[in-house]
Amino acid sequence: MNNNILIIDDEEAIIELMDIYLTNEGYNVYKAYNGKSGLEILSQNDIDLVVLDIMMPGIDGLQVCKIIREDNNIPIIMLSSKSQDIDKILGLGIGADDYMVKPFNPMELIARIKSQVRRYLYLNKSNNQNHSNNIITVKGLVINKNNHKVTLYDELINLTPTEYKILLLLASNLGTVFSTEEIFEKIWEEKYFESNNTVMVHIWRLREKIEGNPKEPKLIETVWGVGYKIED
Repeated sequence: MNNNILIIDDEEAIIELMDIYLTNEGYNVYKAYNGKSGLEILSQNDIDLVVLDIMMPGIDGLQVCKIIREDNNIPIIMLSSKSQDIDKILGLGIGADDYMVKPFNPMELIARIKSQVRRYLYLNKSNNQNHSNNIITVKGLVINKNNHKVTLYDELINLTPTEYKILLLLASNLGTVFSTEEIFEKIWEEKYFESNNTVMVHIWRLREKIEGNPKEPKLIETVWGVGYKIED
């Protein structure tokens, strides 16, 4: 079964170009030229990934991302003509899984879409499995690998696929310190480059969701100069 990709962008030329590339790769493409239409398509169809432009009239991409994240964990790749780090941090900070700057190489976007869809499907393919060792419990946090649900003191925590993968990596290796580079290369399956703050942003988002005080984390600990860990 082909995966469904939703592209939300007010630039028709970009949508039509990506439609050609994605269709050639075997994806089903849904097209929306503004945020409102994109949200309507998402509510009516089984979408596996959203490619979302930030700068749009009406409801901009940041608002659309926030709305999607209220009850949906599908991967979101943001597009923007802004290349400043603060713009990338803002996009990732509200729930995007990846960020690309316009103009972009279509084949690079295809590669990132494939990576995100593969990761998303991997997280959801074992829903019907039932093995006791697929439950991880640490400090009130429960990670159920069978249905990919995370609870903290019995309260459901809504995580994006990327946040879940990072948390699962750390919780599955209690006491092990992972550097920013190691986390990036294991989760994104790409080469890490200096000044890449993607991991830092996702760790902060995770802490906001699972820590009582994100500035004084008790679960995801920082080992200064080394990386991050979760202790039993």
